[in-house]
Amino acid sequence: MEEKRTRRLAVLGSTGSIGTQTLDIVRRYRDSFEVELLAAGNNTELLIAQALEFDAAAVVIGNEAKYQEVAEALQPKGIKVFAGADSIAALAAGDNIDIVVGAMVGFSGLRSTLAALEAGKIVALANKETLVAAGSVVTAAARAHRGLILPVDSEHSAIFQCLLAAQGNEVERLHLTASGGPFRTWPKEKIAAATKDAALRHPNWSMGAKVTIDSATMMNKGFEMMEAHWLFDMEPDRINVVVHPESIIHSMIEFTDGAVLAQMACPDMREPIGFALGFPQRLPFGGKRLDFSTLGSLTFEQADTDRFPCLALAYEAAKRGGNIPCALNAANEVAVDAYLHDRIGFYDIARIAEGCIAGADFAAEPSLEDIFATHEAVTAKAREML
Repeated sequence: MEEKRTRRLAVLGSTGSIGTQTLDIVRRYRDSFEVELLAAGNNTELLIAQALEFDAAAVVIGNEAKYQEVAEALQPKGIKVFAGADSIAALAAGDNIDIVVGAMVGFSGLRSTLAALEAGKIVALANKETLVAAGSVVTAAARAHRGLILPVDSEHSAIFQCLLAAQGNEVERLHLTASGGPFRTWPKEKIAAATKDAALRHPNWSMGAKVTIDSATMMNKGFEMMEAHWLFDMEPDRINVVVHPESIIHSMIEFTDGAVLAQMACPDMREPIGFALGFPQRLPFGGKRLDFSTLGSLTFEQADTDRFPCLALAYEAAKRGGNIPCALNAANEVAVDAYLHDRIGFYDIARIAEGCIAGADFAAEPSLEDIFATHEAVTAKAREML
């Protein structure tokens, strides 16, 4: 019997929410994984601790000003240390890597994801902005170089698992579930005055600050709709968003005969992360199990695009296509950062995003150069609008 080979990992964004939960899985299955590469933006203390615990072959600190601190701590231990975005991309494509966990925040994750796919790697993708901004480029690279994207978002992992169970039967629609975020029951006037502290109090999930604000505006769900379009070759008008406050059903597929198949689990990101890392096998992670005797009712609501206009903007951007989703992502990144720094109000996020996509120069079939040019131009425009 052939011995099972250890999978060699690169965890990009290792100090963030997805990265640390990925390492929780690795910690439980130390004989199944080797950590070859860890990359982080600024959190040197945690990056150093992770590298020592998992005996990483190399690390990259994105902030080049912090290179010396990391090098002094790790190089004497025989761990190679690099700095900067170019190093992350180059090392993610290395021959010593089998699976790249793409968990970097925002547009910054695009270059390393592309490099890994062009090298034929498996990419366990948690960075949604990569497919939002450059879905056509990224999926084309995966096809051309036989790379594989495995979704880590709980919603896309749920759809992927349902599609595996569908055994090729024709699917009519996808249903993405949304918790509704912290402002699900708030009136519009109260939402308008919401502070970042209130927006960061997500009722079900523990996530990084940026994605938590995106969840509060429901831009996150719009981005997930765009991801689903590229991941599952489904047009946006066949991807429905339904609010499900309990976050037990993570998403559903609807067949042409009206039957619906759902994937259910307690809200714990280690489940979809483990599914991607172990695919096609499942890796039990010791999380809480559903108890149907105490679960109670599951509720569903229609998404409200009046109180949450970012969701409508995402559908508009997806319908226009080309580089417009990239423009929306760039504007949103600037606006969310400004909101987190108390520079603008909650609904200013949607106002800035709407203004930027309305004025963006359109490219119907954008190249990678077009994507980077759009991101740069819209980022500058959004900063002007602040």
